[in-house]
Amino acid sequence: MPGAYRDQLGTHPPRDVLDYRSTALRHPARPLILLPQRLTEITGPVLGEGRIAEGDADLTRARGGEASGQRIIVHGRVLDSDGRCVPNTLVEVWQANAAGRYRHARDTWPAPLDPYFDGAGRVMTDAAGHYRFTTVRPGAYPWGNHHNAWRPAHIHFSLFGRAFTQRLVTQMYFPDDPMFFQDPIYNAAPEDARLRLIGAFDYEATQDNWALAYRFDIVLRGRNSTPFEGDDHDE
Repeated sequence: MPGAYRDQLGTHPPRDVLDYRSTALRHPARPLILLPQRLTEITGPVLGEGRIAEGDADLTRARGGEASGQRIIVHGRVLDSDGRCVPNTLVEVWQANAAGRYRHARDTWPAPLDPYFDGAGRVMTDAAGHYRFTTVRPGAYPWGNHHNAWRPAHIHFSLFGRAFTQRLVTQMYFPDDPMFFQDPIYNAAPEDARLRLIGAFDYEATQDNWALAYRFDIVLRGRNSTPFEGDDHDE
């Protein structure tokens, strides 16, 4: 209905951020127009269990080999504004490898590509809204936004309901990253909300002699909402 979609002030970053240069080219320059959701947007394509293949939640193995880097488990729950679990949600992640390089034609900085790491995974939340990935801790990388600009280590998250109109995008950062101070994407989020973008080290979820672990709960709406982006890539 008209007026149903409102920005959550104090939670999400603004659409245009002076220090984040490319937002000037990507955010709407005119007032938004509400388009009604018709049957095609609501009923298809269906984004559910059929999109998940065996091994999609383990990013550390590809083409018969094992990725280089510190193995980590990233897990958490998807919750609504009242703290209730959100089951059957498609969660996708993508990230740079341990050297800070994406497997993407536009990423040409001279860090090594890992032949056994594609940097993308997906999983469905279970009945309790829980998801879990195994991956490697990503490296920082330069991205040209400003002089000596480096992105802090991060993992991109995309959450789908049952259709493309139900998509949210965010990033998970790691505790005590030294690059926070100069990153305009992280600092675009309101100061009180930035901690919700940082995964918590979870010693109880670590695997002995195998992997460290981080917990990252994602809250979809409300005063404790995770900050979400209006875009799904850095550049």
